[in-house]
Amino acid sequence: MGHTIFIEDAAETKNLIEGNLIVDVRRSWSLLNTDQTPACIWITNPNNIIRNNAAAGSDRYSYWYDLQTTAIGPSFDTNICPENERLGEFRDNVAHSNGRYGLRIFHNLIPREHPCSPMNYETNKPIIANFYNLVSYKNKRNCAIIEKSGAVRWHNFKCADNLETGMEYSLTSYIEDGWAKIVGGLMIGRTENSEPALDRASPKGIICSRNENFRIEGTKFYNYNFNNAAALGTCSHCWHDQNTDSGGRTIIVTDLYFDETV
Repeated sequence: MGHTIFIEDAAETKNLIEGNLIVDVRRSWSLLNTDQTPACIWITNPNNIIRNNAAAGSDRYSYWYDLQTTAIGPSFDTNICPENERLGEFRDNVAHSNGRYGLRIFHNLIPREHPCSPMNYETNKPIIANFYNLVSYKNKRNCAIIEKSGAVRWHNFKCADNLETGMEYSLTSYIEDGWAKIVGGLMIGRTENSEPALDRASPKGIICSRNENFRIEGTKFYNYNFNNAAALGTCSHCWHDQNTDSGGRTIIVTDLYFDETV
C-alpha cells in the first residue's frame, strides 16, 4: 500500500536503486498524503541512481520525481534545493500498466551548478539531466511527462499503447533553445497487443511544450492511423480551462521518421 521504494525527505542523495521488480502498487488513505497517488519508486531528490528496474501496475505511477523546493520532514533544510539539483542517473528502466504515468517529473527539474542560487548563465550555469532508455507502455495516460523542464533530455525512450500520450513536455524554463529535447526514441500508437480501451482513444506520440526552446531529434513514429490519433501535438495542457495561453510557439524538429500509416 502506498509508495513501494521511496526517498522521503529530499535530503538523501547518491542512493542506488537497481534491479528491482515492483508490481501492483495500491493507494493508501492512512499513510502520507502522497500515498494516495502512489508510485513504485518515489524520488524527492534527483541526485540518486535509478537503474535497471521493472515497475508495473501502480494505481498512479511507476517512477515519480516529486521534487521539492527544500529538504522536508525531519531533514528540513533551506540550503538543500532538490528541484535544482543535478540528476544522478536514470537508465534502462521499464514501466507499464499504470493508472496514469510511467515516468512523472513534477513540478520542476531545472538543474544548475548552485541549486539554491538564481540561474545565471555566467556564474550559475544550467546542468544537463540525461534520462536514458525508458520502456513504457499500456499506461492510462502517458509513457512519460515533465511539468517544468530545465536542460532535461530524454534519450531513446520506447513508448507504446499509452491512452493519451507517449512523451510530453509541459513547459521549458530558464534555458536557451536546444537545451531541452527528446533525442531518438520509438513511439507506437497501437500494437497488436493493445487493450480494448485504446480502440476508443486518440493518443498523441509527443505533445510539445506550450512555450519556446524545445526540440525533437531522430524519433520514429508508427501506427497513429486510428480515430483522431496523431504523431505530434502542440501546446501541452492548453485545453485546460485555466490556461490563458493564446500565442504561437516554435518547436524545432529534425530527422523524424513517420511510417505510412501516420
